[in-house]
Amino acid sequence: MKDDDIRVPPFETHDLRTNLRKYLDSDFEGQKVGNYTYGVYAFFDYDGEPIYVGQTNEQLRTRIRRHLTNQRTDAVAMSVLDPFEVYEIEVWPLMDYEGIRKKTNPQKYKKACDILNALEFAVFEKAIVESNFNAILNEKDPPSPATSTPLPRSFRRKIVSEEVHAIRKHPDFRIARRALILAQVISERQVSTGLRKTLLTQAKRLQWLAQRRYDSVNGASESEDE
Repeated sequence: MKDDDIRVPPFETHDLRTNLRKYLDSDFEGQKVGNYTYGVYAFFDYDGEPIYVGQTNEQLRTRIRRHLTNQRTDAVAMSVLDPFEVYEIEVWPLMDYEGIRKKTNPQKYKKACDILNALEFAVFEKAIVESNFNAILNEKDPPSPATSTPLPRSFRRKIVSEEVHAIRKHPDFRIARRALILAQVISERQVSTGLRKTLLTQAKRLQWLAQRRYDSVNGASESEDE
């Protein structure tokens, strides 16, 4: 193997990084969407199912990249969120609070954080309502906010190319991935109440996908060629 080959990431990894960068560099209201400091984000799988909601006050680009490029956020490190499941991202930037820092303006910073918490709560509740399972993979529900806020304009796009979509869209592939995640979590984690909820949600998602696959072939055996 040549030295150059070692430095070349696998095709799917390279594809993810490329399309994620395009997404984060997309213009939204006159600024690259990933450069907004405050915001809430949601991940969706290949069926359009919401699977994870989070927030950041450090920059959307930084936080989302940590989730999806294996830079060891809690969700990835603890095997709650499988980056392979993420097909689309939607973000809700808080544009009115750009440039506000805790050191220079603590009062406005607190207000920005209160609005951010309220926005995360609203997006989380929206995701629960839109989910087929009335649940997503977050281990912890966001606390009730001290205030409320309407949902601002959002930006939603896919981060998977047609080539990768063709590889991952088959239900058998996704069934195997979900089973793998369940096995990893059960074997590696100390089970808590929040984790039990996540395991149940993932099990429901696995059962739902497996049932659809079974029904699509009417329960009949398939040959290797098929």
